[in-house]
Amino acid sequence: MKKRDIIVVAASTGGPSALKRLISAWPADLPAAVFVVVHIGAQPSLLPQVLQNSCALRIQHAVHEQEFQDSVVYIAPPDRHLIIQDGKTLLTSGPKENFTRPAADPLFRSAAINYGDRVIGIILTGHLDDGAAGLKAIDACGGFIAVQDPAESAAPSMPENALRAVKADVVGSVAELASGVARLLDQPVAAKPGAPNVKRIAAVETQIALSGKASVDTIESIGTRSPLTCPECGGVVWRIGENAPLRYRCHTGHAFSALSLEEVQREQTENALWSVVRGLQERLSLAKQQAANIDDPSEQAENSARIERLAGAEDAAYDLLLKTVRDT
Repeated sequence: MKKRDIIVVAASTGGPSALKRLISAWPADLPAAVFVVVHIGAQPSLLPQVLQNSCALRIQHAVHEQEFQDSVVYIAPPDRHLIIQDGKTLLTSGPKENFTRPAADPLFRSAAINYGDRVIGIILTGHLDDGAAGLKAIDACGGFIAVQDPAESAAPSMPENALRAVKADVVGSVAELASGVARLLDQPVAAKPGAPNVKRIAAVETQIALSGKASVDTIESIGTRSPLTCPECGGVVWRIGENAPLRYRCHTGHAFSALSLEEVQREQTENALWSVVRGLQERLSLAKQQAANIDDPSEQAENSARIERLAGAEDAAYDLLLKTVRDT
């Protein structure tokens, strides 16, 4: 009788606390391997040590090509995507997804493609929507979907966007998810209808994460070319899939949801406006310094008019910057 024995978990803002409550509720002999992505970027992480203090399960950073075991929690290390395949944890420096590495979607997709209905996917608190596409792949491959109640989440948007992308099998508090998942491990797998196109796309994207590279032909096979450009490398961008979550990928492999792309575009717009303000301030400062060395009255008048124009432009740039930050 087939049972579920692969648990994948994603969290971001507020994640360590929620994750601690989740795994500390599980027994030392949990009949499943647990794989976790928390958005830590490239900075050093002591998350395994922090969690181990309150958990009966063994907790460690995943190691490349290490065979995984039940009753162990494997956490994606800094700046590496975590992939599971052929009974091993694989670490890759593949293209960032949703502007982060490690990201949840690569782990979730690899679990879905390689372990199908044995997988339980869990989304906890966090901003934006990393993990939503991966959760959809898990569902398409017959896996079980569990999402933290947004009302309980420190940052509700990751759970909310997961629920927009896929119908969850259970939504609840961290305590309810922990007990529900533990009971589920003793139950036979219930069949789910598949989604062949979602599976096909997930398989291609898993290979991109694993190999660390993509190509125009590869992306063309799973997406539709869009008028957007990749904010990471400036490459051409394709829309991936047809339904929620709205996602994009460039031909070098960078992937992002519409929400994460919008967030970066907002930051880039603000940074560009700050550059305009800085440039005008420097021009104004230079004009004032030049004025101190001008003796000719006509040149003084001309430079004074120039200073006035630059000061007006600086004020207008500030107003535009503040309005853009406030309204967008």
